[in-house]
Amino acid sequence: MTDTEKQSAVKVAVVQAGSIPFDTEGGVDKAIRLINESSRAGAKVIVFPEAFIPGYPKGLNYGLVVGARDPAGREEFRLYFDASIEVPGPQTQRLGEAAASAGSYLVIGVIEREHGTLYCTALFFSPDGQLQGKHRKLMPTALERMIWGFGDGSTLTVVDSPYGRIGSVICWENYMPMMRMAMYSKNVTLYCAPTADDRDTWLSSMQHIALEGRCFVLTACQFIRKGDFPDTVRVSLGDSPDSILMRGGSAIVGPLGKVLAGPDYERETILTATLDLKEIGRAKFDFDVVGHYSRPDIFKLIVNETPTSAVFNEPED
Repeated sequence: MTDTEKQSAVKVAVVQAGSIPFDTEGGVDKAIRLINESSRAGAKVIVFPEAFIPGYPKGLNYGLVVGARDPAGREEFRLYFDASIEVPGPQTQRLGEAAASAGSYLVIGVIEREHGTLYCTALFFSPDGQLQGKHRKLMPTALERMIWGFGDGSTLTVVDSPYGRIGSVICWENYMPMMRMAMYSKNVTLYCAPTADDRDTWLSSMQHIALEGRCFVLTACQFIRKGDFPDTVRVSLGDSPDSILMRGGSAIVGPLGKVLAGPDYERETILTATLDLKEIGRAKFDFDVVGHYSRPDIFKLIVNETPTSAVFNEPED
């Protein structure tokens, strides 16, 4: 895409909403409703939280202790496994149709199932409804490592748009300096950060990334209560069904660190902002982390984007 084809402004939306945990089709239905609502607000880029379908299992421990598992935890994992989605599949078809109806780019967090492993994945859809690609979380955090597999470098995906390149870095991947550098090198304009982190410190991290990458940062977190989870799973956090397990904190940040929308810690909401895309050039005037500020004579980063597999079938002679 040439510079003349690029737009100078775009309205974006960050969806702060709770998933419908362990309910695949219910979660897709809710996502479609929120996509439509964002579209009516004029958004051409729409970002959802991490693991929106079929949910981030906040407060579940799956009966895990070092050296042992319990039968109830195995059943809780089976429920989560069965609620996850295949990519592509019928759920991605529905999400793509919603993106096409909205005429918007869509970035949404899902739990992807491949063979016997689950991945925390961000999906990218174009305004014509096509699934353009995905990013699998490289490094699940803490107990996430027991329920999610590890992504590899083959899904460090960015997609082209009239508003610049769109990429996604999920939750605490954003604390990996080399991961950020790899994404900056792809010239990301709209840096999407789906997350489950609702702490006060998250916003300052997003401002740092916007300043470091001289990019717009769109971060989306869920707002969800204990009572939103089914009775078939054990949620160890919260004293009552009204206990808030994730309080949001979603935000939109400009390339010089200015907060353009959010954070909101009170409710489900859709945050919007109209981005002046010319701010990217203004911001890179005095700092370009992969260009005139990079010092490649001293520092080099090697990124392996080759797909990895447990089984390789070598061609016959």
